[in-house]
Amino acid sequence: MGETRQEAVGNNFRPIIFRRRHLEDSKEMDKLLAIEGAVQIIDTIDMQLAELIKIENPSESFDEKKLRTYIDAYIYPSSSFDFGAWVYYPWLNKIIHLLDEPEFVKVRTSRNIYKIKPEEINVLKEKKVGIVGLSVGQSIALTLAMERSCGELRLADFDSIELSNMNRIRVGVQDLGQSKVITAARQIAELDPYIKVLCFTDGLDTGNMDQFLLEGGKLDMLVEECDGIDIKIISRLKARAYGIPVIMDTNDKGMLDIERFDLERDRPILHGRLQKIEGYTIQDMEVQLKELDLEQKIAYLVDIIGFENVSEAMKLSLHYMKKTIIGWPQLASAVTLGGAMVTDVVRRVFLDQFNDSGRYFVDFEELIHNTKVD
Repeated sequence: MGETRQEAVGNNFRPIIFRRRHLEDSKEMDKLLAIEGAVQIIDTIDMQLAELIKIENPSESFDEKKLRTYIDAYIYPSSSFDFGAWVYYPWLNKIIHLLDEPEFVKVRTSRNIYKIKPEEINVLKEKKVGIVGLSVGQSIALTLAMERSCGELRLADFDSIELSNMNRIRVGVQDLGQSKVITAARQIAELDPYIKVLCFTDGLDTGNMDQFLLEGGKLDMLVEECDGIDIKIISRLKARAYGIPVIMDTNDKGMLDIERFDLERDRPILHGRLQKIEGYTIQDMEVQLKELDLEQKIAYLVDIIGFENVSEAMKLSLHYMKKTIIGWPQLASAVTLGGAMVTDVVRRVFLDQFNDSGRYFVDFEELIHNTKVD
């Protein structure tokens, strides 16, 4: 049985899943529909079953009558209404009739095949990914969920959605003021209610980092996209200690960092670009990094990224920080590219198709540029 309605509303991002073949679920759903008179019911189960039947019988041709016969046989001895699962989304006040998890996943990932093989889909559904920072991270989380390159996502960010975030975060004006984490988790649940999502709405800190990385099973990948220099560094030190690989999209010049701490437990963090911190304990680093001012943060970022790897537009932005602008510039095109790059690499790491560490660039201005000389 799914969660109670009170629990789901309190969590604010988890749908309730009812399976009417279980008497208790049937009673709870009937009670919900009786109490919540305005709940919108959406039932497209026949359409979903038609897709499933065609996928399972790819060489057959179906007319409407033959398809109806197959659908009825698939449902029997259940009634159509009691078949599969009903998923209630409290924040939408909608209850939606869906195939149950195995069939739902089979149909939803059917267009992945054979770019992703069926046996690889089964490997990916067991993987756990943690994402810290839900500005760039939202695009990554949604792309991972859409491609279903993992079965569990842990999302951490303390921030809420502001109007200026909407130049690169896919949200609506109704989401203003809402937690970035909760909004992303809702979007994932609406896409696929069977993906497990855990939300850390207070962000990541040294107090909850072990829980984020380990509780319920060690992460298979940490995606680090946070602004805080302290968490950027300390999360890597922790990930290295636990043998968790880390990936980061820098969102400038298409720069992607991959650190395979699962394969190299002694690898210097950030490719050795911060040698000055090696040898310090995590406790030392927490004290040292917590109160950095803007100038010190920029100095660390320059060490981490390398000034030679910063675009001219970003260099100009750094010069005007806290003078004419108040935040790091990020564009929707770059954030969307980051979602694609990270998802592609994460999948290949999970399927043992990519085993390197390194820094990589997908710089559109370098790849696509004017070639004609006036």
